[in-house]
Amino acid sequence: MSIQKFKNFLGWESTPKPHINLNDEYYGHLAPFRFPLILTVLIMLIGSLGYMIIEDYPLMDAIYQAGITFTTVGFGEQHPLSDIGRIFTITLIIFGFLVFSIAVGIIAEVVKKGDFQKTLKERKMLYNIARLKHHFVVCYHNEFTIQVTKQLRENHIPFVVVDPREDMEEIAKKHHYPYFVSAEPHTEEGVLKSHLSSAKGIITLADNVADNIATIVSARLYQGEIGRTRKYLIIANAKSHEDEQKLLKLGANRVVTATKLMAQRINAMAARPDMENLLQEFLYKKDTPLDMEEAKVSKTSWLVLKKIKVARFRDIANVTIIGIRQKDNKFIPMPKGDTIIMPESKLLLIGTGEGIRKAKKIIRKKEKPEELKYV
Repeated sequence: MSIQKFKNFLGWESTPKPHINLNDEYYGHLAPFRFPLILTVLIMLIGSLGYMIIEDYPLMDAIYQAGITFTTVGFGEQHPLSDIGRIFTITLIIFGFLVFSIAVGIIAEVVKKGDFQKTLKERKMLYNIARLKHHFVVCYHNEFTIQVTKQLRENHIPFVVVDPREDMEEIAKKHHYPYFVSAEPHTEEGVLKSHLSSAKGIITLADNVADNIATIVSARLYQGEIGRTRKYLIIANAKSHEDEQKLLKLGANRVVTATKLMAQRINAMAARPDMENLLQEFLYKKDTPLDMEEAKVSKTSWLVLKKIKVARFRDIANVTIIGIRQKDNKFIPMPKGDTIIMPESKLLLIGTGEGIRKAKKIIRKKEKPEELKYV
């Protein structure tokens, strides 16, 4: 049995690895150390052979004597040395000091440049990003990004910020971005480093529509290349209605226009201030006793072509269906118990967070759950 089969048998999973691991850059920074390493091995070899030939030392005694002489630790001689042996020893000490000086100079030069430390930090970051599952890739740093990531942190949703700025490390520290990548989001580097393959979706918040277009198109193309069956959820921002329509046609699932969103909120506050206060209190904050989510009914769900009252969400999970969005996007508000649930429709659920999770679990089942037989 191979090692991989043995791991699978035990249920062990291999540690996820990034698509770009920077190994070439990492070993490239170590290249300058090859010269002093080769010199060290060469001098040890010459020293050992010298003591064997000149002083007739056994192999291990010769290696040991060459080692303590080369490193100048001062342990003394294994056996009394001849005059030629002492001259050879002095020569070996001088060469050891030279190799040590060269090594220190190379180390100082590498540390001074800072490229090695930068690569180490980025490499560690990429491995941490590779461990994320169902995260969001947030593209471009700006004021929108600061507010969006703040909400994502509060709701414990993992995310990676991708921006081409060279000072992304300082920006990440200032605005508490746990994971970040310094690259253009629409490039292969940005896609691979952000580990888009395991992401839930993309939030692109560029200051201009061209960057958003490039990011959306790249994400959809990459989705096809890796053969991903579940489409990415892509959310973008736009400055005008025309830009909004362009982004939707290119593949964005949702497009937010700041002016339109602000107008809608103000109208809601003016028309129904009490309702707006209620939503602000219960739905827009984390850890609230009330939540609202959509749950999709797949073709294989046991609820397909069943009446709403059969689900008994109210009795089992303390959750209420307050709307149904059909596959053709037709919305049915406050459906009655006799309403038929169609395949690929979406149920708008309201209740506690725990209750909604329980209701979603029931919806995903292919056969009628056991607990419904006793309700």
